[in-house]
Amino acid sequence: MKNITTIIITLNEEKNIVDCINSVKGISKEIIVVDSNSTDRTREIAEEMGARVIVQPYLGDGPQKAFAEKMSQYKWILSLDADERLDTNAIDAIASLSLEDETYDAYSFSRKTFIGKRFIKLWYPDRLVRLYNRDKCGYSDKIGHASVDAKHVKSLQADLLHYSYANYSEMLSKVSKFATRGAKMMYEKNKRASWYDPMLHGGFTFFKKLFIKGGAFHGMDGWNVSVISGFNTYMKYAILLELQENEK
Repeated sequence: MKNITTIIITLNEEKNIVDCINSVKGISKEIIVVDSNSTDRTREIAEEMGARVIVQPYLGDGPQKAFAEKMSQYKWILSLDADERLDTNAIDAIASLSLEDETYDAYSFSRKTFIGKRFIKLWYPDRLVRLYNRDKCGYSDKIGHASVDAKHVKSLQADLLHYSYANYSEMLSKVSKFATRGAKMMYEKNKRASWYDPMLHGGFTFFKKLFIKGGAFHGMDGWNVSVISGFNTYMKYAILLELQENEK
């Protein structure tokens, strides 16, 4: 077992938290769950499994994870979302690391994302830094999907398993949330949109996913994800236009 603190941020994740914690128990000496006032049994389950639970109203993705870093006992941090798990190759890769070696500030993983039980090849490898030395780097303060700012990163031949959506219906239901959040972030940064931007950017996202990224060759999953991604981008710019109009 390594001198690693695993941090997991949660909100109503009782269906995911057991598998997430189980995947790190063998390699991480400390597990901290930072919970945003769940109304289900997330906190109780995490505590029963030996995790230290801290309640913190949600600050945004980056700030919430940065808050969790400060609570850790060890300088090496493994950051997971509750709907993620370490694959067996990731567990083996981490177990073989010499964390006393100062050559690298952080390590990245490939992420295999699933919709239900369907592996979405279009989104692979989706490489992300998730194991890092908090004394040398850490999460950005980005409110949306934040990332670790690290200079010396080694890419591990190892995977995170990401069970992001139970089905396409759930994915579609979250488009409103993601599009609204993305529009607000652009608006707060004083970005402006013209009447044609929803069609332009939405159409390009669809084209990029379907042809440049190869979604057209990944069966119906590739087509479905390309269409939903394009629609998400379209709505993000449509909502940004609406925010601009409401200024008048």
